[in-house]
Amino acid sequence: MKLHQLKPAKGATHKEKRIGRGDGSGHGGTSTKGTKGAQSRSGFKNKMAHEGGQMPIQRRIPKRGFKNPHRVEYKVFNLGQVEQLAEKYNITEFTLENLFINGLVAQFDRVKILGNGEIKSKLSFRVNAVSEKAKAAIEAAGGTVEIVK
Repeated sequence: MKLHQLKPAKGATHKEKRIGRGDGSGHGGTSTKGTKGAQSRSGFKNKMAHEGGQMPIQRRIPKRGFKNPHRVEYKVFNLGQVEQLAEKYNITEFTLENLFINGLVAQFDRVKILGNGEIKSKLSFRVNAVSEKAKAAIEAAGGTVEIVK
């Protein structure tokens, strides 16, 4: 086989459907749209979620719960993770700035430390929130905790 003999597989290509070009095109006077109704008219656009008169799914399904507009989202770190991150990034001060510089949080994320895992090294923390268990473990290891708003 040579380069000039290459062609698409049988059935892989189709002739373009040229509608609205009269009876000679083979697509007739209605241009394959059928007779009458909104869908046969020019400028017809089907609305999103329109189900042809059937009750739309977003109206059939009941509403549940609510979004609390006052919820405070925290980026959470457990003590086990903190120990690993301190070794990996050579961090002695666990501050919002250090976490942002190392790509662990976004610039305006709020950070909370939780007490799952163990901490052996002496680290100082300047974060937005700390659980009681985590605070006790950090201070037992010789570290300090400072809450920033």
